[in-house]
Amino acid sequence: MVTFIVVSEYSGGPIPGDRVKIDGGPLYSLERVQGLAVQPGGLLLWTRKCSRDVANLTWDADDVAAVISALKPSDYKDSEWCDNGKAWAACDAYTIRRREWIEAARKEMAVEYFLKFAIGKTGALVLMVSCHT
Repeated sequence: MVTFIVVSEYSGGPIPGDRVKIDGGPLYSLERVQGLAVQPGGLLLWTRKCSRDVANLTWDADDVAAVISALKPSDYKDSEWCDNGKAWAACDAYTIRRREWIEAARKEMAVEYFLKFAIGKTGALVLMVSCHT
């Protein structure tokens, strides 16, 4: 028998597994996620890939929190189970397009970001699973 460790506040069905979609999302109130993300220590880059992706953007947790703060409910994409190799979290995924100055192109361009996150079991932490273009 396989035992799954679930670290997200949401722990309902289906059983966690490789990228299993969860119907009926979003799972978390976006306003609540935004409030937690801007608190000191309220956001954790939960996967190695997320840490790498954020570093590749030359961002830190404050930059990620700023993008989360700009999300609107209409930016919601879907929900799914995600893991970090040790535990599982039920996550909401969002995409957002922003106009940003791109130095290499020497102009403003639309950049689309993909973010995936969960609220931790204690309700005090946003677990970032993905943050990339």
